[in-house]
Amino acid sequence: MEVNINMENQYQIPSELKSAVDGKCPRCRTGDMFAAPLLSFRSKKMHVKCPACDLKFEKEPGYFYVAMYISYAMSVAELVASCVITYWLTGNMESPWLYVIVALAATLIFAPFNNRYSRVILLYWMTPMFKFNPKIYQQVKEGTLKA
Repeated sequence: MEVNINMENQYQIPSELKSAVDGKCPRCRTGDMFAAPLLSFRSKKMHVKCPACDLKFEKEPGYFYVAMYISYAMSVAELVASCVITYWLTGNMESPWLYVIVALAATLIFAPFNNRYSRVILLYWMTPMFKFNPKIYQQVKEGTLKA
């Protein structure tokens, strides 16, 4: 007597966006990519491999250099937005120091965010080989994954 149980009935598969925001592994969506949460004073280190499915995140030496370009684009967007908001709130166009201070503050405040999410964007949406695998997700949830 064989019982055919669909995986969707057993486990609630997290969405791609929720997994990316939470910093989960792109292949199994359960293991953490980073050693500490985003808003903590502990280490901002990224795990070498997924603790759940053993996926090696850096597929080749220097792979995360591409994340610097993504982080740069994010920084430019944040700087433009912060300066536009500053102008909208103050109406001041005469003082360049106001904009320099706002730009430096935005850069420092958003640096941890940019570091983390530039790598998440690279792994989730710019690397085709790191796609979600429902079979690996199920094996991780059941504890039957063999590394």
